[in-house]
Amino acid sequence: MRITTNAILRNYKSNLATSMSNLDVARTQVMTQRKFNSTMEDPSSALRAAVLNRKYARNEDFLNLVKDIQSYQDAQEDAAMQINNISLNLSKHYGIEALNGTNGSIETRKTYAEAWRGAQESILLSLNASYEEKYVFAGSDGMNPPFRMTTDANGKQVLLYRNVDVSTGKLYDENGLDGTAANDPTSCANRLAALSKDSSFVDLGFGLTLNSTSADASSAVNVDASSAFNISLPGINLVGYGKYDDGTPKNMLLLIGEIADTLEQPDFDYDKYKDLLGKFDERRSDVLKHVTTLGTNTEFLTTTADRLQTNEINLTQQIDNVVNVDMAEAIMNFSWAQYAYNSALKVGNNILTPSFIDFMN
Repeated sequence: MRITTNAILRNYKSNLATSMSNLDVARTQVMTQRKFNSTMEDPSSALRAAVLNRKYARNEDFLNLVKDIQSYQDAQEDAAMQINNISLNLSKHYGIEALNGTNGSIETRKTYAEAWRGAQESILLSLNASYEEKYVFAGSDGMNPPFRMTTDANGKQVLLYRNVDVSTGKLYDENGLDGTAANDPTSCANRLAALSKDSSFVDLGFGLTLNSTSADASSAVNVDASSAFNISLPGINLVGYGKYDDGTPKNMLLLIGEIADTLEQPDFDYDKYKDLLGKFDERRSDVLKHVTTLGTNTEFLTTTADRLQTNEINLTQQIDNVVNVDMAEAIMNFSWAQYAYNSALKVGNNILTPSFIDFMN
């Protein structure tokens, strides 16, 4: 087979261009530290990198959300602990001291009553605690203060939670009792039950699932509680709602008012005071249960944050394996490509070897 000079030159130029291209690719990888810089270079790796980046961004969102919820739960727990400490001090000090001092003067009992009322105001402030302008005990309506104290037509204390009487379930508006909704016992009971079950779910990456209440696609859709985290703690669950069979309110703040009223009576009713104190201790135990639950939730959030941080590390490693080059290998490849290119240039100097014509006279 005859090999012409033109064929040699064509092959040389083609191979030199290949060497130059390989050198450019190796140089670019060293400078960018990436295996590819466009999708066309490696479509498969580019697609996988895009998927991993989306997973990483989503995991980062979940991690930031968990940290924010941890702070929100800390605010709930701090406020609940304040209420627990105040109620414990009332029960173990003022309550027992007043109980043991029933033979004292009415002035002494009024002093204790003032202490109870002062504590009532402190607990009310704690129930309206907020975190980043969101009230932590307001259920799903965190933009408005959940609790406020008012009086009914008889001058009796009424505690409202989101404009609902915590004892009767009657609805109030800005001007007072809303008569259209106040006289329906069923509606009142359902209203309190609904407020106590009020939820506010957030997706923390457990596979949020929605359950339809019926086969109709347009019907209400509920969140599967096992697939999301409920950050809601309605304040009425913390301090109680409704009434006992004897008509005594189950709410801690209203019980404090009843106790203070009893202490201020000229004829002190020892048995009534002791009964009210026992019911107040029941409510205090409920507060402590919720504090314990909040502590459990905090542990759960800490575990979730640890899991998400582990996912973040794993995803970072996967992205690094798909996108980034091994610098030692990249530098070695660049050195080899440079050596090959320089060698190709030297070959070019000797590509036109002497021929038969050079020896003809």
